Amino acid sequence: MFYTIRNDRLTVKVSDEGAEVHSVVAHGCEYIWQPEAGHWQRHAPWLFPICGGLTEGRYVYRGRAYEMKKHGFARELVFAVDRATETSVQMTLTESAETLAIYPFAFRLTVTYTLDHDRLLCRAQIANPGSDELIAGFGGHPGFRVPLDGGAYDDWYLSFEKPGDVCEMTLSDDFFWSGNSVPFPLTDGKTLPLSRALFARDAKFFSGTGGAVTLQSDASPRSVTVRYAGIPYVGVWSEPVDVGFVCIEPWQGLPAVSGKVDDLATKRDLFHIAPGEAREFRMEMQFR
Repeated sequence: MFYTIRNDRLTVKVSDEGAEVHSVVAHGCEYIWQPEAGHWQRHAPWLFPICGGLTEGRYVYRGRAYEMKKHGFARELVFAVDRATETSVQMTLTESAETLAIYPFAFRLTVTYTLDHDRLLCRAQIANPGSDELIAGFGGHPGFRVPLDGGAYDDWYLSFEKPGDVCEMTLSDDFFWSGNSVPFPLTDGKTLPLSRALFARDAKFFSGTGGAVTLQSDASPRSVTVRYAGIPYVGVWSEPVDVGFVCIEPWQGLPAVSGKVDDLATKRDLFHIAPGEAREFRMEMQFR
């Protein structure tokens, strides 16, 4: 089922399946990728309780092995709608027999969307209602149309607002994390031009990007700024073929290290949430 929220700037359509944004229209322009046959079939999924893939499609926790698909399961499940107003919608997913078979934790994942002028505020709260520590990763995976309104794909670029020491978390030949990171020089210290060649070996994952990046072009007045303060990594991904989108992916977590089956208790960069407590993940998208 779909829910539409709107104000005088934005019209946003959200599905209860995965609590996923399917459309953002502003200035008469659709900003979110609308899938085409033969290409990526999602719009802006949430990744929970892992980001990326697991070696051999499995992980270990307290001596037991569990199987889980890439990016976890939340994107495939229907959320309950807690409330919906003209400018906001809140949806919640909790554990079930289905999730406990592959992820042995009680959880309450609540995603809230709120409109504020030309911004879509996205807040995810992961609460632990159980009696054991809850361990989870979380990430955003929004896909944006490129070009938005003017220019060719290669005319568009990502401009990082306040980058620090930007490093690329390098991938192995089997597209897991190599376990290494290397300095990544941005053009003019802040710009990443888009090209098909950029994605020849899957996604790019970065740390030290400063918590904000804008998709823009000198050939268009349109732009999208994604803000993700406090989130350690951002991925950039598209298909290395002639297709019109790019994903900007803030992640709390990384893919498995190549050749290593993760023990969830020691897998790096995850949330560790004590019983009765919660952690938040915030992402903001501004459409101009």
